[in-house]
Amino acid sequence: MGLFKKNPFGHILFLKLWLIRILGALSHRRFKGFNKLEIEGSEILRALPDTNVLFVSNHQTYFADVVSMFHVFNASLSGRDDNIKNIGYLWNPKLNLYFVAAKETMQSGLLPKILAYAGSVSIERTWRAKGEEVNRQVKMSDISSITTALNDGWVITFPQGTTRPWKPIRKGTAHIIKRNKPIVVPIVIDGFRRSFDRKGLRIKKRGILQTFEVKQPLEIDYENESIDSIVEKIEYAIEQHPSFLKVIPEVEIAKEEALNKEREWRY
Repeated sequence: MGLFKKNPFGHILFLKLWLIRILGALSHRRFKGFNKLEIEGSEILRALPDTNVLFVSNHQTYFADVVSMFHVFNASLSGRDDNIKNIGYLWNPKLNLYFVAAKETMQSGLLPKILAYAGSVSIERTWRAKGEEVNRQVKMSDISSITTALNDGWVITFPQGTTRPWKPIRKGTAHIIKRNKPIVVPIVIDGFRRSFDRKGLRIKKRGILQTFEVKQPLEIDYENESIDSIVEKIEYAIEQHPSFLKVIPEVEIAKEEALNKEREWRY
């Protein structure tokens, strides 16, 4: 397997393999024990090619969302149908699996740094830094890093760039899609915000049903489709288009906003 070789980001594959195994073993009960993870779409994952696949998902916590994807992806690829029973799938995980994350977030502690080594493509946010709103240009090196990751394997991104629901999709995701022409697979998750704290490190409540739905790849005309059209497709696919608010009871929206305010106070 050449485990002592390095991937395109300089990570030693043998070390990455053991980090994934350890993190997976430590986190498994968060999705299969303390809480229940209900999965749909394992068969879609098994039908995908080994490289140039971009997963777009809504975002509920900093880290639990990504960790759940490592579990679901590897369990599905090892032949499990919509479940993560028996963590034997961690023995031979997919090593060319990456996720896009803010560099600032991945340098915020020991565990984030370990998780970063396990598969982060760290970028500088153009709209926010150190809790303040900013407006800076996209670094071409960040775009190149995402392209490198897509050429090597699968990449997970959270195109809203925040754990708050109903925020707009960042157009940078659409530009990456136009440039690299990946297979774009939407994922919709729920229940993580109720299960974990905002960082996704501490269990806030047990017995919560978490859901994880893998949808069919989007149909995109890479040459002729506009950036705005791709953005809108993503919004609908990950169920974050403003029109979804019209079918959600106002009392539920109010609860969500109150919870967000509480998180701001805590962190």
